[in-house]
Amino acid sequence: MRHTSPTPTPTPKMMPPHVPSSLSLSFSLSLSLLPVPPPPRPPPPPSPSPPPRRRLSLRIAASADSPSSSSSSGSKPEVVVTRERGKNSKLVNALHKHGISCLELPLIEHTKGPDLDKLPSILAVDDAFDWIVITSPEAGSVFLEAWKAAGTPNVKVGVVGTGTASIFDKVMQRDGTLNVAFTPSKATGKVLASELPRIGNKKCRVLYPASAKASTEIEEGLSNRGFEVTRLNTYSTIPVSHVDEIILKEALSAPVVAVASPSAVRAWLNLIQEPESWNNSVACIGETTASAAKRLGLKKVFYPKHPGLEGWVASILEALRENDRL
Repeated sequence: MRHTSPTPTPTPKMMPPHVPSSLSLSFSLSLSLLPVPPPPRPPPPPSPSPPPRRRLSLRIAASADSPSSSSSSGSKPEVVVTRERGKNSKLVNALHKHGISCLELPLIEHTKGPDLDKLPSILAVDDAFDWIVITSPEAGSVFLEAWKAAGTPNVKVGVVGTGTASIFDKVMQRDGTLNVAFTPSKATGKVLASELPRIGNKKCRVLYPASAKASTEIEEGLSNRGFEVTRLNTYSTIPVSHVDEIILKEALSAPVVAVASPSAVRAWLNLIQEPESWNNSVACIGETTASAAKRLGLKKVFYPKHPGLEGWVASILEALRENDRL
C-alpha cells in the first residue's frame, strides 16, 4: 500500500478589516479642516537712522499770517528789530514789503515804576491837570490802563509824535472823554516843552507820566515857561535777562540794528564784547535815540527828521543802501 502525504491545507489570506465609508469620509474632512500654518513673516526692514537734529532759529518764516518774520526762512537777516517781544510786528511788516528779512532780538523789557500805583487816584480827581504829557508808546499804554481804572475821566493829552498818538486812536474813536489835543512841530521832548500851549492866564498844571530813565528835559523846559509839572515814574526799562548766543552771533552779522530808545542802544552795546570792533549801522526811531547812540560812540547812526513808522523805515532803507544791501 503506497503511503501518500497529506495535502497541506492552504493558509487563508488575511483580508484588511472593512472600514465603513462614513468613517473614511469623516477622517478626510477632519484633515481638510486642520488650520494651515501661515507663511513665515519676512524679516523686518532695518530701522532708518534718525534724522539729524536741527537747531531752531528765532528768525520766523515770512508769511501774511506771521507778522514778525523774515522775507525767507533761509535768508540771512538784514535788519535786527529790538523792541520788546510782541511789539515789532508793524516794523517787520513794513520792511517785508520792501523784501527785507528781519531777525527779532528783544533787547529790553518793561517793569513797573515806583509811582504807578498813584496814577489812577490822581487821574480820578476832576480838573486836577490841564495837560497830560505822553512821550512814548509805552508811557501811553501804561497811562491808558490807569485812566480806565480811574473811570475814564475827561483829560486833554499832548503827545510827542504821531507814533505815540496812535496808541490813543481806538480809545478816541469810542470814548469822547480823552482828547489828544497837541502834537509839536517836531517829535522831540525839547520842542514839545517849548510849544505846549498855555490855557488862559492861569498857571498851567501838567501831569507827566514817564519812564524812570527818561531825562528831565521836558519837565525843566515846561517849568522854565511857568508850567507846574508833576512827574510820575510809572514804568522803567531793563535789559532782557537772557540772549541766546547763536542768535546774538547772527544779529552781529546783520548790517542794520533798529532801536527805539536810548535804553535799547545801551543794552545793545552791553551785549557786544568789543563795541569798537562792531562797525555796522544803527537805525533809530528818532533824534533822541540817535543822540544817545552818538554819545555812546556809535558812528553809523541813521534817524528820520520826523519820527514815526514811515520815517523809521526810510532810515533803515538808507542805512541798508549805505551798506550796499539794497
